[in-house]
Amino acid sequence: MKKRILIGRYDEADFPELQLENIEVKIDSGAFTSSFHCHNIELIDVNGEKKLHCNFLDPDHAQYHNKEFIFDRFSKKRIRSSNGQMEERYCVETQIRLFNQNFPIELTLSERGQMKFPVLLGRKFLSRRFVVDSSKTKLSEKNEVWSLTLKKEKSENRHK
Repeated sequence: MKKRILIGRYDEADFPELQLENIEVKIDSGAFTSSFHCHNIELIDVNGEKKLHCNFLDPDHAQYHNKEFIFDRFSKKRIRSSNGQMEERYCVETQIRLFNQNFPIELTLSERGQMKFPVLLGRKFLSRRFVVDSSKTKLSEKNEVWSLTLKKEKSENRHK
């Protein structure tokens, strides 16, 4: 039996390593990867090594803190965007805090300035941790922890 946490269609989360709190996150079970809105995303050269530089959120966002981040460890991934186009995005690993727990998360960095939610949480992060109930919202923020225990079905019962 596996335990899963019930999460609604949107919530608020903290990103302790990025020094960001109460950031709006949209649960997007249609997206595979998770993404975070950034600006000034660029590769820079520091003593002959490539580093990734960016600022999280937009300056007009309530939690914007104008901190610049430089990542030593990053990758580049091909992602299909919401409009169906393939694009390359930089990807970093960090921590997200939901339901008073820290979880590792891989985030692609994208320009999402026109979007209502600066963060999308995709299936790669959600699977094996959460079950989504689209009728609920802000369960983590309200500190409403609903755990579900899922039984693994026997393969012969699935096809009846």
